[in-house]
Amino acid sequence: MAETLSIKSPADFHVHLRQGSMSRLVTPHVKKGGFDLAYVMPNLKPPITSTAQALKYKSDLESIDPHVEYLMTLYLSPELTPDEIKKAKEAGISGVKSYPRGVTTNSDGGIESYETYYPIFEAMQEVDMVLNLHGEIPSDASSNTHVLNAEPKFLPHLIKIHEKFPRLRIVLEHATTRAAVEAVKSCGPTVACTITAHHLALTVDDWAGQSWNYCKPVAKFPDDRLALREVILQGHPRFFLGSDSAPHPPHSKSTSTVSHGCAAGIYTSPILLPLVADLFESFNALERLEDFVSNFGRAFYQKPISESQSRVTLRRPNSGVRLIDDQYELGEESVIPFWAGKQLRWEIVD
Repeated sequence: MAETLSIKSPADFHVHLRQGSMSRLVTPHVKKGGFDLAYVMPNLKPPITSTAQALKYKSDLESIDPHVEYLMTLYLSPELTPDEIKKAKEAGISGVKSYPRGVTTNSDGGIESYETYYPIFEAMQEVDMVLNLHGEIPSDASSNTHVLNAEPKFLPHLIKIHEKFPRLRIVLEHATTRAAVEAVKSCGPTVACTITAHHLALTVDDWAGQSWNYCKPVAKFPDDRLALREVILQGHPRFFLGSDSAPHPPHSKSTSTVSHGCAAGIYTSPILLPLVADLFESFNALERLEDFVSNFGRAFYQKPISESQSRVTLRRPNSGVRLIDDQYELGEESVIPFWAGKQLRWEIVD
C-alpha cells in the first residue's frame, strides 16, 4: 500500500471563487487544497459578461493569491457578441459558460434558447474558445421535468450543438448520470466532461433531508455514481476533475424558509486533492489520480505543464487519518467544507 503520492501540477477545471470578502476567504483555498490552476466560473452579481469584467476579476483574484493560474470565463448572455468573443480570445479568456435560466446559483439571467446563440458558438469555434455547459433544463411540471431527470433531458441539446459545431470544444459540466457519461463518450474528441469529487461520494439518499449535501445538479442514484467511477477506472481521457466547489455562508446552507430554499452548493476547495485521493482509493482508482486531476484536463484545455511547475505530494497522516476542519473563517465571513469533521486518509505535504 502506497504511503505517498506525487501529482504533477493539479488543475481544477470548474471552481467558484465568488467576490468581495467571500472571495478573500476562499481564493487561497485553491492552493491549500493542492491546486495550481483554477478554471473560474462567471456567475457573480452582476455576472461576468465582458472581457473587461473578466480581466478585472482575474486581477482581483491574483491580488488575493498570485500563486495560482486563473483561467477566466464569460457568462453566456444576450449582451455577448461575436466581436466580444474575438476580443476575449485575444485577451486570453478561455471559455464561455452557459447556465439555463434559474437552475442554479445566480442563473436568473441564464439562457432559454440555444439557437439564439449559434452566431456566438460559430465565433467561438473559429477562435477556439471552450463552451462550458451546465447540463440541465429548468424544472417544468407540465413536461414532468424535475431535478432528477433535468440532466438526461438536456443531453439532446449537447448532441445538437456538437453536430452543428463539430470543431467547437465543449465541456459538459459536473455530470451526474450514466446517461451523461454515455452521451459524452458517443461524441467526438472535441466534447469532454467534468466530474466533481462530491458526486463520486453522494447519492440521492445523502442529500434528501441534508442541506449540506445539496447541490445543483443533485446527486442521483447508486448506478449513476457507479457510472462516474467506472469511466474514471477506464482512464477515459475526456473525463477529468472540475470540483464545482461552491462556497456559501453557513446560514444560507443550513436554513430554508417557506418561500426560500437552502443554497445549492458543496464546498471542497480546501481539501480537494486529499478528498479526491481518498475517494479514488475507495474504489481502487489511485493509479488514475494524476490523469484525472491534471493530465486529462490540461490536455483538453491545451494547458501543458511547464518545467517550472512543481509536483504536489500526498502522504498518509502519522495518525492514519486526518480530520477535516469544521469551518474556515476570515473576518465576518465563514464557510463549512464538505465532510466537515470527518476523516481523510491523505494529507498534503507542506
